Amino acid sequence: MNPFKKLARQTVIYGLSSVVGRLLNYLLVPLYTRYFLPEEYGIVTELYAYVAFLVVILTYGIETAFFRYSQKVPNKRTVYSTALISLLITSTIFVFIIFSSAAPIANWLQYPNHSDYIQYFALIIGLDAVSAISFAKLREKNKASRFALIRLVNIFINIGLNLFFIIYCPYALENGLSSVDFVNSVYSADIGIGYIFIANLIASIVTFLMLFPEMIKSVWIFDKSLWKQMMIYGLPLLIAGLAGMTNETIDRILLKHLLPTTVNASSELGLYGAFYKLSILMILFIQTFRFAAEPFFFAQEKEKNARKIYADVMKYFVIITSVIFLGVSMFYDFIILFLGENYHDERGFMVVSILLAANLFLGIYYNLSIWYKISEKTKYGAYLSIFGAIITLCLNFILIPKIGFVGSAWATLICYFSMMVASYFLGKKHYKIPYPLKRIFFYLGLVCVLYFTSIYFDSNIINSLYILIFISITFYLEKPKKAVISSPKLFD
Repeated sequence: MNPFKKLARQTVIYGLSSVVGRLLNYLLVPLYTRYFLPEEYGIVTELYAYVAFLVVILTYGIETAFFRYSQKVPNKRTVYSTALISLLITSTIFVFIIFSSAAPIANWLQYPNHSDYIQYFALIIGLDAVSAISFAKLREKNKASRFALIRLVNIFINIGLNLFFIIYCPYALENGLSSVDFVNSVYSADIGIGYIFIANLIASIVTFLMLFPEMIKSVWIFDKSLWKQMMIYGLPLLIAGLAGMTNETIDRILLKHLLPTTVNASSELGLYGAFYKLSILMILFIQTFRFAAEPFFFAQEKEKNARKIYADVMKYFVIITSVIFLGVSMFYDFIILFLGENYHDERGFMVVSILLAANLFLGIYYNLSIWYKISEKTKYGAYLSIFGAIITLCLNFILIPKIGFVGSAWATLICYFSMMVASYFLGKKHYKIPYPLKRIFFYLGLVCVLYFTSIYFDSNIINSLYILIFISITFYLEKPKKAVISSPKLFD
């Protein structure tokens, strides 16, 4: 098979499992927001924010180091076994420490009666960290189908158990179904949101067991010298990963600690977490784009017109994300129905609009990042992530006490906008790409005009017209021009 076709096929498979997984998990949000109050959902939002950080710490860049040293070391099995043993040891130590400290941690998080939540997540994080290296092994061996199958099984088990515990069990008890004896043996209404974590834990256990054949076939050799090299290689990746995770999730951790004491912090956190989910279309498109774009960019690197192709991709990316921004923001009144009535807060429209714009800028940043990947100056990726993390932290500390989670949304927007601008100017210096800036600025400006006009002149018919106007103008400007036309182009 042609190597590029093979890469494209695997990209689709990996992307499918990831994007479909995220989409299906997002579909749990209407369930959670209808069955749990904002302060309850706030617990879910906060704990999963901590999980995101801890998974990065507990895998400490060894997954990427495995890919690197699998190409350098003749015996790939030794590389895998060294990484696997390392993760098994560190994950076991982590689980032991967290289990031993579950009560104090729960008290610190202000969940004194729920140390069981801490124990659930200790096991989830430990299992997922060990599983990560086996997933990496499947990718290294080009077993994309098995990779996707295991990921999807994990997702469907998680969703199925959520539906079983949150919907079916209470329904069975209320209506005296024939399965009531079984339900009574596995279900207790007092556990509540704990079933979200139990479902995740069971899914992680099944995933671990499905990956167990990869582990058991290992040679079980720990090469200390190789391990040191992998740790040195992985440390910068750990730092960059933590910086990136700070940009993505630190706001949901800080909210609870920085909001005024007069505010119900858990409820505010639950609302913000739910609003964040409403930018799903933008996030999913960017996620899909990232899976497809990186191999595409590298495949085009040696072409004569590679830089022109990169520039055109950026332009069309801006067009598509602009349509998504307009669609979600202008039909917010329909999209908010995705959430339960307790989450219909008047701040939602502003927060969702800000987060949509933030993710649009993040997508542009991903486009721009090709310069440091192609020129092999990847250290700048770490610098930019750290730069963004500093902005995120500073603005959250300043804004949250004043304007609550709206401040967190603004911090996200400013962070991604700043990273985008910084990456553009660095790229202009190290690997110049002829982006059609006039055309891109025109499209972004048109989006702003239509968005603010829709705020003052708002109806479903008019909003549809605004989107149609944007699409019509872009179609007119982007349609192929005949060669005989010699008049100057306004927006090159």
